[in-house]
Amino acid sequence: MIALVLLDDLGNPVQRFERKTPDTTIGRLDGDIRFPEDVFLSPLHAKVSWEQDTLVVRDLGSRNGTWVFLEGAHRLVDGDLLLIGSQVIRFRRLGYPGPHPPDADATKRMGSLIPSADIASLTQLRSDGSVRDVIQLSPGRDVAIGREQGDWVFPYDPSMSARHALVRSEDADFVVVDANSRNGIALAARGDMALRDQSRILVGDKLLKIEIPA
Repeated sequence: MIALVLLDDLGNPVQRFERKTPDTTIGRLDGDIRFPEDVFLSPLHAKVSWEQDTLVVRDLGSRNGTWVFLEGAHRLVDGDLLLIGSQVIRFRRLGYPGPHPPDADATKRMGSLIPSADIASLTQLRSDGSVRDVIQLSPGRDVAIGREQGDWVFPYDPSMSARHALVRSEDADFVVVDANSRNGIALAARGDMALRDQSRILVGDKLLKIEIPA
């Protein structure tokens, strides 16, 4: 048995859904738990289910995705979508550019010497999926994200903390960590994504906390 607890904007419980079956579907029009007034929720949006001994959430092809709030550092994988404040940000790997071949006449190329290689990027996506802004990631460079402080700032986003997140370079990888933000960082579920007791998921504009009895 599990419970899904609807939280308000301050994180206070509003409604509790006790579930005694192994599967629970959530949607606007269909599903075991329905929120018909939520226009950001697809008709059938997500499923929470037990797979062997692990509780997982799976997006059911919804328009706006199913988001799981990170509970620690997350090593970014190509294609990951992050929700930071109200910004949807996509992480992409760019590969490893090799050195330029020497020119035949020995003329040096002009250009910035630092950073030496951009091997990944973070892309801000609009609601229609189009690109608004991009920041490049290179080895040895950390990128701080926030409303007021950092390398990438979003002064127009009131749901973002002044200093919200840090994308940390670790060798050739990048790890995102929460910078003690008010609202946390969420990751879009791809396939089955494991949940634990007290995990929080966002479906449409509904924030749900998972409770798993001991």
